[in-house]
Amino acid sequence: MVAGGFGVGKTTLIGSVSEVTPLRMEEPLTVDSAAVDDLSGTPGKTTTTVGMDFGRLHMAGGQLVLYLFGLPGQLRFQPLWEDLAEGALGCLILADTRNLDACHGALSLLDTRATPYAVAINTFPGAPVYAEAELRQALALDPGTPLTTCDARDRTSCLYALITLMEHLLAHRTAAPQEPPR
Repeated sequence: MVAGGFGVGKTTLIGSVSEVTPLRMEEPLTVDSAAVDDLSGTPGKTTTTVGMDFGRLHMAGGQLVLYLFGLPGQLRFQPLWEDLAEGALGCLILADTRNLDACHGALSLLDTRATPYAVAINTFPGAPVYAEAELRQALALDPGTPLTTCDARDRTSCLYALITLMEHLLAHRTAAPQEPPR
């Protein structure tokens, strides 16, 4: 999964890395949403994800296929988040230093479900830059949670963020006790 707050770049990231034309469930922003969706960091934003985004990516020489599900960023879609999180192996959470609080809903959901995740700070032009320790404290990240940066518009940058997540998932899986075969 790819999660994070409203306007953080989830749709853009999936579009940057997907090998297939991404499925996008976007609708125009309306007057009704203007009162609840903060457009201060994204004044040119005219649409929002109301269902999910979907993309596919082969990694490791085709040995690994990632199915990327982008969650809508607003808390009012939490029931959909819960449905899409069912069976997910992990999540890349995108964060924006202009509004770090926007990703706390996704962090809480994943912590509650014990879903492993990595956090990628999407490097928006002109956004404040903070030291890693400050970001970890602001996001209340465990020391073992990977924290990286990416530019959601740049394929290579996004691939590195996804590789960070995959390495974390593999380490998490190796460290977890395995059930004996039945």
